[in-house]
Amino acid sequence: MTRFILKRLALLVPQLILVVVGAFLLLRLLPVDPVTQRVGIFATEEGRAAVKEELGLDASLGSQLGDFLGGIVRLDFGEAWTTGDPVFEEIAQRFPITLQLIILGFMVAIAIAIPVALYVASRPVGKADKGTTVYALFAGAQPDFWWGLFFVYIFFFILGWFPAPLGLLDIHLIPPNGPTKFVLIDSLLDWDIEVFVSVLKHLALPVITLAFVLTGPILKIMRQAAMDVHASDYLLYAQAGGSPRQLRRRIIFRNALAPTLTVTGILFGFALGGAVIIETVFSLQGMGRYSLDRTLSVDFPAIQAAVSVMAAFVLFIYLLLDVMYAVLDPRVRYGEPG
Repeated sequence: MTRFILKRLALLVPQLILVVVGAFLLLRLLPVDPVTQRVGIFATEEGRAAVKEELGLDASLGSQLGDFLGGIVRLDFGEAWTTGDPVFEEIAQRFPITLQLIILGFMVAIAIAIPVALYVASRPVGKADKGTTVYALFAGAQPDFWWGLFFVYIFFFILGWFPAPLGLLDIHLIPPNGPTKFVLIDSLLDWDIEVFVSVLKHLALPVITLAFVLTGPILKIMRQAAMDVHASDYLLYAQAGGSPRQLRRRIIFRNALAPTLTVTGILFGFALGGAVIIETVFSLQGMGRYSLDRTLSVDFPAIQAAVSVMAAFVLFIYLLLDVMYAVLDPRVRYGEPG
């Protein structure tokens, strides 16, 4: 297993470098001029030259790339052109908000999808099986923002069960200044239950929205994988040999989980990149909103840093999934065909 992990790490590093360098170069190829964005089209050549020097765009492309890569090693992404604040500090404030949303959404989706999929796979063509199929198609047929607005209307406006979609905390509360930057964790470390409960209430609707959409594809792939295991020769042999039901259930779960992990990892990457929609609906100042705002502002340092951080995190998630897949199926880590 150690050799397997080292091989995956050896592949991860060049992939991350390729993404980081690619993002840097593609920004310079876009038909936009960050200097004109700041000084306007009627600025003098002296004014443009001064702004270009201030932004560091007067240096050669190789020098800019070297400074950027060196800054990544030091966790120094420079200062945002839009605000003048260190980009690393801005991302450190925004990224945990998005991660809390996505992790909680996946936890809820997986907690619902896996047991339901295992249940309906053991009773195919039944009412429960047909109902889950209809749900999976129905939930995935509408965009995330529509479901978000629908849930806000039902659970906030009509029923009043959750607070208004106006951020992460009630306006009279102050977020804890903890070490992790995750408000849920830091509020528990400070034993600030009021803040913890407020964050949970404000995250409830966006988490429900995300989980509602994610549950469908996870449910479909887990159900199909479990049905394939039910029809497999090795399970029929185990059943004919009198194996205990509990053992057969473990076999079904273990073998159906592997393809589900693959789909979950892919969905995680899409959710991280598409979080801007849910964050906009619920006024969450997360990484998605940050990336969109800085892109519209043509803020090169912030865009480069956002792409680098999200790419590194997604690649790390894929590494974890590869390790989990290898644990479930030893043939993977020994290089045998699956």
